[in-house]
Parts: sequence; structure tokens; C-alpha cells
Amino acid sequence: MQTSEDHSLGKPLSGWRLRLYTIIFEADTRAGRLFDQWLIVIILASVVAVVVDSVQGVGDTYRFWFAVAEWVFTIAFTLEYLARLSCVRHPWRYALSFYGVIDLLALLPTYVALLVPEVHALIDVRVLRLLRVFRIFKLTAYVAEYQALGRALAASRRKIMVFLSAVLMIVLVMGTLMYVVEGPANGFTSIPTAVYWAITTMTTVGFGDITPKTDLGRFIASCMMLLGWGTLAVPTGIVTAEMTARRSAEPLPTTRTCHECLTEGHAPEARYCLHCGAHLPAYFRETR
Repeated sequence: MQTSEDHSLGKPLSGWRLRLYTIIFEADTRAGRLFDQWLIVIILASVVAVVVDSVQGVGDTYRFWFAVAEWVFTIAFTLEYLARLSCVRHPWRYALSFYGVIDLLALLPTYVALLVPEVHALIDVRVLRLLRVFRIFKLTAYVAEYQALGRALAASRRKIMVFLSAVLMIVLVMGTLMYVVEGPANGFTSIPTAVYWAITTMTTVGFGDITPKTDLGRFIASCMMLLGWGTLAVPTGIVTAEMTARRSAEPLPTTRTCHECLTEGHAPEARYCLHCGAHLPAYFRETR
């Protein structure tokens, strides 16, 4: 039952808006999964068309067909964008969200190029559609692992910050030492340049644009390389340990989405949104 406070937050979803919302924003139903799968195909096809159209010779030869395909994709994404705005309780909140802006940017270049031909170069912004792929992979297993990784990173952020500060101190000291040992004559023209060398060496990248020439410098570089092996494993171990500790204690979330703030991943038995505290409607998972 909706209270006066609930109505003040936005028009409650019911009827076709609720059915459309469930299909578009939740992937635990058969219709929701089918919608996501087809949307992935359309997004990838549109991105492939943009990439192939940029190939010299191919784009000029099939210019008409690329133009037709672009308008088909644009109309499809326009209808999808309007459908999302029509079924959420707060259209402006969605329109101003990160993915709402991405959705709009995926549409604007085609329409702007039609109205103002001089800005046709902006058509390459259509590649932003590729970002939408990450949003619609909302199947349960993917969301669960994504959220588990996010929580593990958040829980271990202080340990990671301590680790990064130690790494920064090491590269600063070793870079300064190499600046003194090698000097400008061997390419170490300043302490920032030497620190850059220390970072590329410690991370085992080793571009080779700056290399030590003296025996002492090569010994320091060897120590940095060996130290880099162990350094790379530390943050991985921190996050992995945190994920392992949390895995057994956390329930498996779903693609259930809050009608107020659009936060997804709520557990089936949840009654309130984990982000904004809004009351969640009854949830029924469709298994077929």
C-alpha cells in the first residue's frame, strides 16, 4: 500500500509501466533475459558498424548501407531510451545518471549530424554504446561476482592504500638514488625522470627508453626487478583474501532493482533498498 510519502517521491509503478520496468531493468524473468540478449546483439552490431565504417575504402563503398544501418540502430536506441524514461518513477533522475547520459550521447550524434552537417565528425561518439554492454550483463552470476569484488575492494581499501604508499616511497628513494648514480649523462636528467624509470622497472614493464650504464646502476635495477615480482602479488592477495572471507557469509543477490534510485542487486527476501531505504515491492523470480 502506497503512503502519501511514497506518492511524493514519484508516481508509483503499476500496470504496463510496472511490466515494462520489470522487462527492462530486471533480468531474472524470461522476458528480461530476452530483452537483454537482443539489446546486447544490437549494441555490438552498431559498434561493429561504426568500426567498419571507419575503414578507408569500405566506408566509401557501402556508404548508403552504413547510413541505413545507423538510422536503424539510432531509432532502436531512441525507442529504448524513451521506454526507460517512461517506466521509471523519476525520469529526470535516470536521465541525469551515468548510464542515462551515456544513452543520450549514443543518440545525439546522429541527430546532430542530420541537423548540422558540419559536425558530422561527432558521429564517432557512437562508440560510447559499447559502454552499455556492461550494464545489461545483469544475469545473477555476473552481478553477484561484480558486487562481491566491489565489496572486497571497499573493505580492503586501507590495506591497499598502505601498500601503495610503501611502493611510492620505494620508487622515490630508488629513483633518487639512480639519479645520483647514473646522472644526466646516462639519461637520468632529473629525479622525476628517474622515478619514472623506477616505476616502469618495478612494474616489470621496462620500456627501455632509459637504461642504466654503470655496474652499480645495473645492480640497483636488478634489485628493482626482483622486488617487482613480489610487489605485484600483494594487492591480488589482499583482495582475494577479502573475497574468500566474505563469500560464505553473503547471500546471492539478484537483478532486482529499486524503483526509486535504480540500485540493483537486492536479495530476494529484501524489503528495503540497500542504498536509499525505499520500500521494495514483492519480488517473484521467473525460473522458466
